[in-house]
Amino acid sequence: MRIPRSELCLAGSPFHRVIPGAQAYPLGQINLPIMFSSQTNFCLEVLTFEVMDFLGSYHAILGRPCYTKFMAIPNYTYLKLKMLGPNVIITLSSTFSHAFTCDHEHYELATAVANSSELPQLRESLILVVLDCNKQTFSMTFQPLEETKAVGIDPTNPTKMVRIETQLPAK
Repeated sequence: MRIPRSELCLAGSPFHRVIPGAQAYPLGQINLPIMFSSQTNFCLEVLTFEVMDFLGSYHAILGRPCYTKFMAIPNYTYLKLKMLGPNVIITLSSTFSHAFTCDHEHYELATAVANSSELPQLRESLILVVLDCNKQTFSMTFQPLEETKAVGIDPTNPTKMVRIETQLPAK
């Protein structure tokens, strides 16, 4: 896309299981406007993409954040994605042969990476990252910020409770 690296923002956390046996660290993030459909009936939103520096079978992966922003509903069985447009419902479709081709390319790429001489080096670097993470201490317990009280949610079963903040207004 010829976007200079200076346009990238700091990235979040690494991806797992993109490269077999290793984490993949993004170069950064970028916000791009994404439009579905035609000029007469379209949906346009700005999405944040993680930019990676390795070959992949997909140029972009649209997942739950995309579906949420566009209020889109995917149907994986029929390879359709539907969303509301200003005039009518927008339907994006694919074919089973195209999906098979993409899966086959992904398999070939993953196999090539798994069989490459770089994989042992990637695993060694992963072990070093894990060792660094183990030096840090993490709290695995949930601690509420405010005072809470237990409220029953099922009158027929008093053991089903939910905790809510005590400072909430009565309404």
